Amino acid sequence: MYRNWHRLTDIWRQQLLYENRSAFLQLQNVVNFKIDATHQIPDVLRKRQFVPHDVDTNATEALPKEKRVVICGGGIMGASVAYHLALLGWGPNTLLIEQDVVGGGSPWTASGLAGRFESSYTELKLAEYSVDLIKDLTQKGLPTGWKQVGSLNLARSFDRMTSYNRMKSQGVAWGVDCEILTPEQCKERCPLIEIDDLAGGFWIPADGVCDPQLVCKSFVSEAQRKGVQVIEHCVAKNVRTSHGRVTRIETTAGDVMCDYFVNCTGFWAREVGTLSSPAVKVPLKAVEHHYLHTKKIEGLDPMTPFVRDFDGGVYFREKNGCILAGGFEREAKMAYEDGTVPLSQAERELQPDWDHFHDLLDELLRRVPTFRNATLDRLSNALEAFSPDCKWILGESPEIQNYFVSAGMKTIGVSAAGGIGRSLADMIVKGSTFLDLHILDITRFLGLHNNRKFLKDRCKEVPGKHFQVNYPFDEFQTGRNLRMSPIYPALKEAGAVFGQTMGYERPNYFDVNDKTDEFGIPRFRIAHTNTFGKPPWFDHVASEYKACRERVGIADYSSFTKYDLWSKDREVIDLLQYLCSNDVDVPVGSIIHTGMQNYAGGYENDCSLARLSEKHYMMIAPTIQQTRAMSWIRRHMPNHLRAGVNVADVTSMYTAICILGPYSRVLLSELTDTDLSSKNFPFFTYKELDVSLANGIRTLNITHTGELGYVLYIPNEFALHVYSRLYSAGQKYGIQHAGYYATRTLRIEKFYAFWGQDLDTFTTPLECGRSWRVKFNKPINFIGREALLKQREEGVKRMYVQLLLNDHDHEVDLWCWGGEPIYRDGKYCGMTTTTGYGFTFAKQVCLGFVRNFDEAGNELPVTNDYVLSGHYEVEVAGIRFEAKVNLHSPNVPTKFPDRERAAYHATRDKPDQADLLTYETKF
Repeated sequence: MYRNWHRLTDIWRQQLLYENRSAFLQLQNVVNFKIDATHQIPDVLRKRQFVPHDVDTNATEALPKEKRVVICGGGIMGASVAYHLALLGWGPNTLLIEQDVVGGGSPWTASGLAGRFESSYTELKLAEYSVDLIKDLTQKGLPTGWKQVGSLNLARSFDRMTSYNRMKSQGVAWGVDCEILTPEQCKERCPLIEIDDLAGGFWIPADGVCDPQLVCKSFVSEAQRKGVQVIEHCVAKNVRTSHGRVTRIETTAGDVMCDYFVNCTGFWAREVGTLSSPAVKVPLKAVEHHYLHTKKIEGLDPMTPFVRDFDGGVYFREKNGCILAGGFEREAKMAYEDGTVPLSQAERELQPDWDHFHDLLDELLRRVPTFRNATLDRLSNALEAFSPDCKWILGESPEIQNYFVSAGMKTIGVSAAGGIGRSLADMIVKGSTFLDLHILDITRFLGLHNNRKFLKDRCKEVPGKHFQVNYPFDEFQTGRNLRMSPIYPALKEAGAVFGQTMGYERPNYFDVNDKTDEFGIPRFRIAHTNTFGKPPWFDHVASEYKACRERVGIADYSSFTKYDLWSKDREVIDLLQYLCSNDVDVPVGSIIHTGMQNYAGGYENDCSLARLSEKHYMMIAPTIQQTRAMSWIRRHMPNHLRAGVNVADVTSMYTAICILGPYSRVLLSELTDTDLSSKNFPFFTYKELDVSLANGIRTLNITHTGELGYVLYIPNEFALHVYSRLYSAGQKYGIQHAGYYATRTLRIEKFYAFWGQDLDTFTTPLECGRSWRVKFNKPINFIGREALLKQREEGVKRMYVQLLLNDHDHEVDLWCWGGEPIYRDGKYCGMTTTTGYGFTFAKQVCLGFVRNFDEAGNELPVTNDYVLSGHYEVEVAGIRFEAKVNLHSPNVPTKFPDRERAAYHATRDKPDQADLLTYETKF
């Protein structure tokens, strides 16, 4: 390692002197530092800049002057994108450049697992397509190394078996052949393993193994056959832009004009992102990852399944008569922590670290005792890059239009390559793709996620998550205490137990027990569920829920995305009318709840707009929309409005405090001079208030839960003062802190959908009972109007419902956590989205979508009568519970009825039903 370090230092020194000689000499004079054989580059210089290297060999052919698409990176992802662009007829318009040789990675540093089961439907479908594509290439006679050996997934614990049973329920619903095994059946599938400590296993017979290098080269050969040009030994040096779009790529072989650029450089994607202006943020960090290879083992079955011992963190497979094994440590070992990355494929391989690998080796020997007699060939140590949430990264960058990214494959790129390649090709050629991809889209990140020190902290933990039990509401332990509202210290002192969303610390619930450390100082505590049954925080949430329903609760909503949009003339109104499906041209002081639809009618955003003045709006959107919504607005802003409309992200300027419950109005009345009666300040309206001694408090008469209350958007400098006065004045009303889990339960009972959980880019307002929010007769046609009109005429193919589980004992039965199959009259018809325990109903409440499949599996229109005429069950880890279905917002009983809230329903009986509440409503 010491020798490698000095080698990298020498390489860096040569590159720096070659590329930036004059600038460096000037800096050398300033710091009085001389480079010679006895000195090293100071850290302050060495860790900052990525400089592409000039390759030793000339490019394999001349660079064309112009291509429609330039793909950078000749690994399996770049090859797949090129192949799929060629399938769509863009082969002659596509150029693939590679700094070394296509598919030139080391054959010792890939597991070759081509498996289809992933943690979400989106990832599963991408992997399923990838596996089917590899099989198809194999059948055509192309080299892939494919063998359908199946995957055997072992379990040592009850919770792991529970997760397998949940996967089995999903797999059956999604058409994936899978089976739960006993320990003895696991032994039958793979006689090599020891089963004394096993609880069982999970078998996926359609999984297999392949050679990623062969698959990559097959993609490329097929792409070239269809016209794609491939140039090796060609390094991208700059990505040039004009008016926010890609225009030209500068390389070591010359320049090429293009309309689209695809960053498929994998391990180097973050650094390649810095070659443009503005830089494209691709949050990745390299960690060491080991692969153990044995010599040939006599009698080893070539059809030995791919075995994963998740609880031991290890896996192994047969490869050419040998065993290839590896695993994921609880805490990964970081590589190149100073930020400098190696510039060639060869330098990605480090010396093996047996001290770091020994825990995994112990687990391998424990699981397969015969390994003790095997002869070791080598232990390879290769660098692998992980994203901060352990998911793939793909999509169009928010910084530059027509700049696409595919990265963060977390060691299993071959399982993702086909599906992601198809998706990116579809985005480029068609503008849309066959799946909702928002959970993988690069816009799910903020700039903070690309911070080098954040990545260094977080990515130590991420690889270990790959094999851990996927408990509900799982939280990362690293990268915490990053974004905090001004009232965070007070909330922590009050007993807050935190979750993190978009880097923001948000109270999930409050526990006044054990809230201080040994010195009496409030502790930072991270929320944990760690069960598939009744969670440990149940009683705390029940208490908070009761306060919100019967007294007054106070919650921190600060993480919500907040934008200001304004213009000098009508431009902002015209823009929002074009982007939003609801009518935004309403009286000043109104709040409009609206979707921003895509061209297929699906939700790109679901938000609330408060009209602050004639030409000024405030938008409130889900936390995870902070990057995504801004990108959507800017990309779809008509040219004639660009100069006139201002859009500002004010998320970090305001602290949002929600007070909710039957006493919230009288509480706020004590602290403001404004008349808060329903006549003067009705539901779904906005006012700017003075609260206690503070002013300029943007106050919205909504709570996003269906309860009476207000959300106060407070300038940060006033936040602690307003919070303190609210909490102090609320004591006489029994005020109580409420966390995210409690407010989530409230909205589930009220049948309120939420973007990213219930709504996505494929869900339309007509499918979820919100057609009344779509104004087809607006003076400006909005995005998606034609698609929604067509759907209204043809009928919807799925419908959003609420299900209340009967005969489910929340104390002993496994809970619904989302993603459970729904059965109608014994036949699969859909999946749950958001679920929770409804404290008023005293039942598990599930939200989800119901479909109508014929015998051939084709989707038919879904009507109200169809939904209401069925008998429903929800399957939880293999056990089905009878459920009552609701099509519309139910009547949730309360001791404190409120006519204003009772008049509002999130869903409506008739698509053309007029608003039940308007600005002029009087009570």
